[in-house]
Amino acid sequence: MTALLALAAPANSAAADPRSADATRLAPGVRYETFSAPASHGTVHGHLLTVDLDDPHVRVDLLRPAADGADTRTPVSRLADARGAVAAVNGDFFDIVEEEHPGVPATGSPVGPAVADGQPLKAAVPDGQRFGPTLVPGATGEDVLSIGTDGAARLDRLRLVGTVAATAGTWELAGLNQYALPVGGIGAYTSDWGPASRARTACGTDQVRAAGCDADPYEVTVDHDRVTQVSTTPGQGALPTGTVALIGRGAGADALRRLRPGDPVRVRHRLQTAGSVPPAFAIGGYPVLRDGIPLDGLDDTVAATRTAAGFGDRGRRLFLLSLDGATDSGSGLTLGELARLLRTLGADGAVDLDGGGSSTLVTRPPGAAHSTVRNHPSGAPERPVPNGIGVLSS
Repeated sequence: MTALLALAAPANSAAADPRSADATRLAPGVRYETFSAPASHGTVHGHLLTVDLDDPHVRVDLLRPAADGADTRTPVSRLADARGAVAAVNGDFFDIVEEEHPGVPATGSPVGPAVADGQPLKAAVPDGQRFGPTLVPGATGEDVLSIGTDGAARLDRLRLVGTVAATAGTWELAGLNQYALPVGGIGAYTSDWGPASRARTACGTDQVRAAGCDADPYEVTVDHDRVTQVSTTPGQGALPTGTVALIGRGAGADALRRLRPGDPVRVRHRLQTAGSVPPAFAIGGYPVLRDGIPLDGLDDTVAATRTAAGFGDRGRRLFLLSLDGATDSGSGLTLGELARLLRTLGADGAVDLDGGGSSTLVTRPPGAAHSTVRNHPSGAPERPVPNGIGVLSS
């Protein structure tokens, strides 16, 4: 079931039809196939899922570890099996580097915004705190690939809007379940944050991820709209439903110090879409293709093993793609080549997702009890990841 793509040619040249007559139908509206493509660093081999979003039996949603579990990251195959997905790929870039802040553990938390089943889970870290490729002009950490309540996929931008309201004052919310807060801001952490330590949230600056940690952050625990605890250090461990941990940096910490146990506090937040259709699903990603045109400034030098998600046919067709690891098939694709490949497949918009050892695509054939990893990730076994895109079928 191998299709041959031509993408090393100039961006304005014709490309071979990527579709294969031998593609496997995993479920109504869900097709899986493999492909090969000559590229600047050698031939790449990859795996492609094509999802018909108009099919009433198909739904796409965010996959993530259980919020009340012990781990912040889980292999894609296990994430898929836990939801009964027929196919899945890994998702967003995430906080993985342990040595940047000695004594402060990495959180495993994703970089960008996330929405699952219509519910906002987290907002974007400051752009300077991102992991992954350097953003091209015009892109931000708030960029996502989403599927709206109208069932159509699109590139969107989700901005956090929220407040902390108390008798002592009302302050703007600068973070929601993020591994890094803006300097001087206040962040809210809910049961969706999971079990990770919150110490990392007060480290780095808005421009430099590896900068030091604040000496005087402040955390306030709010249980059902009332302060129950205050602390001079961010805490750790999963928070129960109805409990919010507020963490302040700089001026944000000074504001939170005005709160006392027993004070009434209301925390409100939402992710505001740049468009008119609210997202039912959204995942952070690095935009590479918009309106059928590769973004200006995409790197066309460094090749890597990549995972990507794109859409075509006015948002009614979703493409999920993952390459075999560089050890098996040369050195992968540049971001420019990735954009051209997705356009060849029929995508109008697309994002690059986490790659390298995270790149994973799994399927669960009809009648199978468990998912099978179809690509060959860079390194083995599967790297645990914080989220993924799952294709669900009724």
